[in-house]
Amino acid sequence: MTDYTQEQEMEIEALEAILMDEFKEIHSGESGLSTSNRCFQITVSAQDDDTEGSFNNPAQLALIFSHTEKYPDEPPLLNVKSLQGINTEDLKNLKEKLIQEASENLGMAMIYTLVTSAKEWLAEKFQDTEAAEAEAEEAAKDDVVVPHGEPVTLETFLAWRERFEAELALERAKLMPESALTAPKEKKLSGRQWFESGRAKGAVAVNEESEEEDEEDIDFDDDDFEVDEEDMLEHYLAEKSDSSTHSSKRAS
Repeated sequence: MTDYTQEQEMEIEALEAILMDEFKEIHSGESGLSTSNRCFQITVSAQDDDTEGSFNNPAQLALIFSHTEKYPDEPPLLNVKSLQGINTEDLKNLKEKLIQEASENLGMAMIYTLVTSAKEWLAEKFQDTEAAEAEAEEAAKDDVVVPHGEPVTLETFLAWRERFEAELALERAKLMPESALTAPKEKKLSGRQWFESGRAKGAVAVNEESEEEDEEDIDFDDDDFEVDEEDMLEHYLAEKSDSSTHSSKRAS
């Protein structure tokens, strides 16, 4: 077991003061390092608690180290473990990066420098991931087809049906002969009775020949329509009968 130098002891004390709960000593058997020396673990997150902003994936890793006999003139023993959300390949790349940086900082206490580097790597890694996910979400939104036009509801369907039934009733009335429109009320047939009687067949042929001359545009108000088709037809026939009566009186 290596005796710690004064410089190594001072570095450990400084790390404890700076990192506080993120720094702890662990047993060498759980360090993943081939050593019986004292081993330490530092929890590294993508950001500090006082850093503005947040990450959807709060990835964390453990930076494990142990001083060697000649440290800092030689690199410390290093290992990294995922605590949350980091895959094996990324851990391998990070470990190689830290070993390279350690070799570039020989001759000085370097553990805190390596912690800072790991923190920056983690932040950059998951910021890029979030940016890619955000772009994918935006692209998915652009692919969504937004329906246009008025949505069909129960109210709009009922309103349409009333207009359709009213127009159908008026079309049926146009097919009825003039004699049916001017007949006394007690002899008049309802629209349904007239169609069922079979008299509509002859009227259809006559109506087709004169349709272009007699047809006129009529604007209907939704409030003028009744749901009952036969009531609307009776009202229409009554008006036609009154109009015919007035015309006869003026002629005489």
